[in-house]
Amino acid sequence: MTFLTSGNILLIGSILIFCSILITKAGGRFGIPALLLFLLAGMLFGVDGAGIVFNNIRQAQFVGMIALCIILFTGGIETQYKDIKPILAPGLVLSTLGVVLTTVLTGGFIFLLSEWKTFPLTLPLVSCFLLAATMSSTDSASVFNILRTKNIRLKNNLQPMLELESGSNDPMAYILTIVLIQLAATFLGQNAADISSSDMIINATVVLIQQFSLGVLLGASVGIAGVWVLNKIELKNVPLNSIMLLSLVFFTFSFTDMLGGNGYLAVYLAGIIIGNHKIPNRKQISSFFDSLTWIVQIGMFLVLGLLISPSSMLQSALPAAAIALFMIFLGRPLSVFASLLPFTKMGNSSKMFISWVGLRGAVPIIFAMYPVVEGIPGSEQIFNIVFFITLLSLIIQGSSIGWVAKKLDLVLPPEKEKQFDLDLPEEAGELREMTLTAEILEEKGRTLKDFQMPKGLLVMFIKRNDRFIVPNGTFELREGDHMLIVAGSDYDQ
Repeated sequence: MTFLTSGNILLIGSILIFCSILITKAGGRFGIPALLLFLLAGMLFGVDGAGIVFNNIRQAQFVGMIALCIILFTGGIETQYKDIKPILAPGLVLSTLGVVLTTVLTGGFIFLLSEWKTFPLTLPLVSCFLLAATMSSTDSASVFNILRTKNIRLKNNLQPMLELESGSNDPMAYILTIVLIQLAATFLGQNAADISSSDMIINATVVLIQQFSLGVLLGASVGIAGVWVLNKIELKNVPLNSIMLLSLVFFTFSFTDMLGGNGYLAVYLAGIIIGNHKIPNRKQISSFFDSLTWIVQIGMFLVLGLLISPSSMLQSALPAAAIALFMIFLGRPLSVFASLLPFTKMGNSSKMFISWVGLRGAVPIIFAMYPVVEGIPGSEQIFNIVFFITLLSLIIQGSSIGWVAKKLDLVLPPEKEKQFDLDLPEEAGELREMTLTAEILEEKGRTLKDFQMPKGLLVMFIKRNDRFIVPNGTFELREGDHMLIVAGSDYDQ
């Protein structure tokens, strides 16, 4: 066996990451989600595999907390308000009411299983709902990663809706988990008989209101302040803008959490506000957080894989499989269809697809650590069950998203491949591409002078085969040429 120490962690960590990326290269050919492979790689190198021992759940929880902050913030800055505006109402309903319904339905099912005397699961009522709460949200890391890496374009604004739901429903699941941990600690403690039910309900309600209100208030405040700071402080060293934003992410989470608010909600909201305002060096900031998101996702899934012992997890395989199948085929669909009842314009095929993309991933596992850290009776069994359900969800749902989308006729034709990989500062205008066809040349002419571009539009480059050409007005255009056009800020469409 090999224990992780300060002396070998860099060596072992670099080998783990390198091998994991090679594994994902091979697994990608079979449509297996990359994050699932990172999780399996961690298990492969863990105590029951290569023998690396990592059993510090508090350190794993800390790694997960950092990773979730970065993943949610990155999801926030990449979420454009114009994309989510049409689906804002159903997305928020799914991320709040949908989470509650999933907890209620799944918790009730788990309680029925635990009451079945011959079934290998025995949990008190409050622990049944605690287990359900840890799994009640879709995993933002898994949903963002799979939807974007599979490069599937979906009809009916489904992609922004799913990303909005997965990015905004973690706070609700976190709040339910924390409230139910408090209830479990009270009802399963030695002084449970002395606790008033009305007091517990009042305390739970106060926690809910406090978590949401402070999360929204502080997240919005930091987001607005972050935009102001980025635009007012002109840093000559461009990478420092990204590092300063990263410090704001951690400050937002920790300060909100210290005051009793929901740090994950605050981070996500701050990301949305910053991402929807003009900020300097947007491309560099986005590239920085995209790379950082991949790093923390790999690290988080590897650490979680190392943490689990497959032999102990398999002891909970039967109840975990039963709960997973209930959630995939009954619990999630029922909560989605019930939540979306008021939205009559949304078709059943869209609702079915939303139901299917109820991916579980790192978030439920991290939330399942909280009961273990707090010493709740039966928490180790809860953790093993949640881990097994996550594996099944990523295997069954994560590997079949593209196939299900095609079967439900929800796939749009792929976008045309970009010929130019260039960006402009926001204040300078926007770049557009045009591919010349025989019809366009017949109508407009065969030189740029004949095109008579409107004021504010300028052809910068022409790509012909693999050549890039800077044209003048008499340059002869051909069918198949790709034109890169800049629309200046003074262009009036």
